[in-house]
Amino acid sequence: MFKDLKRQVRRNFDKMAKDNVVLFYTQISKDKVWDKYLESFENPIEKQEHNCNNCKSFLRQYAGIFAIVEDQRVSIWDNIVAPKEFKASIDAIQDYVHGLPITDIFLTDNKHCGVDENRNGLDTITWSHFYFMAPQRFVVTNGTIDKVRGKFRTNRKMFERGLKELKPDAIQTVIELIDQGSLYRGNTYSHMLNGFLLVQSDYLSIKSEEERLNYTWSEVSNIDEPTIKIRNTSIGTLLVNLSEGMDLDTAVTKFEAVVAPTNYKRPTALVTPRMIEDAKAKLTDLGLIDSLERRYAKPTDLSAEDFLFVDRSSELTDVFDDMSKDSTKRINVKTLKKVEELTVEKFIEDVLPTAKSIELLLENNHMLKFCSLITGENKDAMSLFQWNNLFSWSYTGGITDSIKERVKAAGGQVTGELRVSLSWFNFDDLDLHVITPNKVEIYYGHKVDSTTGGNLDVDMNAGHGKTREAVENIIFPSKERMLDGRYRVLVKNYSQRETIDGGFDIQIEHDGNITDMHFDKSPKNYVIQPIIDIIYDKATGITFSKEVDSKVAVKQKWGVETNSFIKVKHLLLSPNYWGNNATGNKHFMFMLENCINDEVARPFFNEFLKTEFNENRKVFEIMGSKMKIEPSQDQLSGVGFSETLPAEVILRVEGKFKRLLKIKF
Repeated sequence: MFKDLKRQVRRNFDKMAKDNVVLFYTQISKDKVWDKYLESFENPIEKQEHNCNNCKSFLRQYAGIFAIVEDQRVSIWDNIVAPKEFKASIDAIQDYVHGLPITDIFLTDNKHCGVDENRNGLDTITWSHFYFMAPQRFVVTNGTIDKVRGKFRTNRKMFERGLKELKPDAIQTVIELIDQGSLYRGNTYSHMLNGFLLVQSDYLSIKSEEERLNYTWSEVSNIDEPTIKIRNTSIGTLLVNLSEGMDLDTAVTKFEAVVAPTNYKRPTALVTPRMIEDAKAKLTDLGLIDSLERRYAKPTDLSAEDFLFVDRSSELTDVFDDMSKDSTKRINVKTLKKVEELTVEKFIEDVLPTAKSIELLLENNHMLKFCSLITGENKDAMSLFQWNNLFSWSYTGGITDSIKERVKAAGGQVTGELRVSLSWFNFDDLDLHVITPNKVEIYYGHKVDSTTGGNLDVDMNAGHGKTREAVENIIFPSKERMLDGRYRVLVKNYSQRETIDGGFDIQIEHDGNITDMHFDKSPKNYVIQPIIDIIYDKATGITFSKEVDSKVAVKQKWGVETNSFIKVKHLLLSPNYWGNNATGNKHFMFMLENCINDEVARPFFNEFLKTEFNENRKVFEIMGSKMKIEPSQDQLSGVGFSETLPAEVILRVEGKFKRLLKIKF
């Protein structure tokens, strides 16, 4: 009877070893498995008869062997028709080993597993024991078993972690980027990603956690090692970042910083066909397709309550006795006298209700404040935005705030006696330098001048390209510490990484005045370029070594000229504060007479959109940059001021009486 049982156990093993490349093992308790076998014999004589050291040794070493067939564990004790005498023992062992998790692959240092037969001394009786012979692929030289098993366990855990943590959508996105040529050397990862995605699909289709665990044990032996370890590779880092919700641009930029040369430029945008389809489907589901058509807003699009002020005067004549009737007379703000200062809140509350006419002194430091109001082509469409109307706005150059705001966002200080900021738009490492009157050079290698208090507090793109909206900032906080004399401003291209999107801007702020300088080309690699000398005198203030952005030098923009008073046709808050809305930053918009936006205005910005579109933000970002607002002579354009950015504007106001006001934001 035992020989029949023995043959069935051996047959099970041989079948498993033949059909499977890898067999597995569960870490049994050596004493418990023997007790399960022996204690099932109720007759003490039978129990003593089967108390065999060879069988005991076999069970302690080999009872926990498994195969995995269709994600189910199969042991060497399954499907055995045991003789009555052994049935309880076999059932007990089977239940015991199936209740334990797989812990290792099966390996042995001896192909003879157990002792087949033996005789006891001079005894003529042949004793038979549990036994089978292991194929050579399971036999490993003694001393290396733990090393081989350890590597297999590590691989399985990495494989399982990747299957669980890497989201299929993230993998599919990277595959699509590779297919359209948007990922550096992406074709080297294509086979790996497609293979992993197929395996993951099988894994996720399994509902039972136990069967998923079995799947990882069995499949890890069938997959190449790079695919197993995909999560721990450079492409895996990209997949992890996308799976954890990092935006696509940032995640790919981090990937490129590791694998791509510093001068690498992506050939195509980071938007895949599937992302576009997802965004379109979202718009369709929300009934917002018609809302994408945008145009310049005109006064008749708004209701009366949307305006804070509407010009009610005829052509203004003789507003102030000491000013010319010609509203185009050039004005030097420093010559204005008896200017009354008001906060914008007091102006709106106390002055606007009785104002008949307002004129705004357009200064050169307002050049980045030009803005236009945009609305939907279809007035019956639903709002795309976080507020309940169709209106949005766009500042000149497709921006919402200034260099100063970017400096603040980067952690730089923007209030002080003198601020010098550098801004550029590619991955180059430009460096801002200021040489003080005491010959101290403030730059990345010497950030603080202890005498003047000058401090470089923002330094971007050092080491490698991190952002395409970089700024650097040097601030002199205290008038008392600054020295009279020349402050030389220079820009150095420490590392030229790209040949596109060159050029840079310099912004100098002092005494509430902002001077902007634009340069179309960046310095060549490791070349330092002198910009301007700032001459500081505690008594007379700041002047420049050359004329730049002079407050009396005239600039033209959108059909109006600076340093002259321009009639304000309408004054309104930004549409995110109309009615019961109060979302984001509040802007105060002075819509000027004959002010016509001749740039390509953006129809919307991502930060305006409903939160439902967060996952589609990259598509909308590109869509917003590509869609064009058709030119129009009938539009609401002028200058806008954000409540988050300190600024001021001078107004001539006629109401109950005539006033010259400086409005502070």
